[in-house]
Amino acid sequence: MAIIAVNLQAVRARIERAAQAAGRRPDDIALIAVSKTFPAEHIKQAHAAGQRAFGENYALEAVEKITKLGNLPLEWHFIGPIQSNKTSAVATHFQWVHSVAREKIAQRLDAARPGGLPPLNVCIQVNVSGEAAKSGVAPGEELKLAEAIARLPRLKLRGLMAVPEPTSDAALQRRRFARLRELKERLAARGHALDVLSMGMSDDLEAAIAEGATMVRVGTAIFGQRDKD
Repeated sequence: MAIIAVNLQAVRARIERAAQAAGRRPDDIALIAVSKTFPAEHIKQAHAAGQRAFGENYALEAVEKITKLGNLPLEWHFIGPIQSNKTSAVATHFQWVHSVAREKIAQRLDAARPGGLPPLNVCIQVNVSGEAAKSGVAPGEELKLAEAIARLPRLKLRGLMAVPEPTSDAALQRRRFARLRELKERLAARGHALDVLSMGMSDDLEAAIAEGATMVRVGTAIFGQRDKD
């Protein structure tokens, strides 16, 4: 427990320093603790240290943990690729989905979202680094998907998300994140009032915050290295 609490404190300090360097308010940047592959007990420890929002990549693993931790006031974010046969589980158990990249998936999430719950908050994933194996729409295709999502009553489009190819080049990190910010601004000019830029992880959150991230998704720096991914 002590290690996770110490790590969370260190990550929050990094966010605060990066925000101040960018002339921003640290409170405007939400921390999503990426708990994929880690047990429910680790999430309980993070919660005890003040963390409320958690990110998961695998639907079945996540639902098991969400159910086990149902007595805690946690906010759950789905951040991985979405398989068609998992949309019902995701739509039922999560408050946020960061990784919508196809209209078909958006439609399935909308159809599966229970009527007694508020609309599901969603972000469009954009493949800003052009990796062939990476999920996400190509830059320029986000407008069509945004317009499709806007027509779905059980979804609420909140912003854009990216998982750029890892690099130690800080200038390249910033260019990729700046690209996502520019795409968000372009959508805003077309009438889509978005308030979220989900970008930045353990190794590049400073560059993401400098370019306007409002949510950073941090796993390794909080929970440690994963045995599997």
